[in-house]
Amino acid sequence: MIKIGDRVPPATVRQVTEDGAQEVATEAFFKGKKVALFAVPGAFTSVCTAKHLPSFVNNADMLKAKGVDVIACTAVNDPAVMRAWSQHNQAGAVTMLSDGNGDLARALGLEADMTKHGMGRRSRRYSMLVEDGVVKQFNLEEPGAFGLSSGDHLLKQI
Repeated sequence: MIKIGDRVPPATVRQVTEDGAQEVATEAFFKGKKVALFAVPGAFTSVCTAKHLPSFVNNADMLKAKGVDVIACTAVNDPAVMRAWSQHNQAGAVTMLSDGNGDLARALGLEADMTKHGMGRRSRRYSMLVEDGVVKQFNLEEPGAFGLSSGDHLLKQI
């Protein structure tokens, strides 16, 4: 499992834009940037929609004032779902990264088996601050919990 001081491992995700989705390697995405990254088990799910995403949207200006270049959300969902979720929640301040096959979640050691809930294999809920590809803060939630991975908590850590 990833930890503070580790480099984000190589993986490919799809960065969602208004024009579609563009494949991007983690090495390129994080290079030379300070990124507030958070992961949700699923777009449009209850806690993810009601609490997790809004905690970053609501703190976007303050995170950027503290030097964050990009706020990014990842989920094991396809790009179309991530785009619709962003639009539905007016989350334009957050870059959506579709990890449709779970490659990033697996590479980070954060894949979760949610088959008993009918959701297949997903990502655990977390947030991290990544500077030039290196993890500086890492907040992993226990299954079913929310708080440590919130935008409010990460903002206090910066």
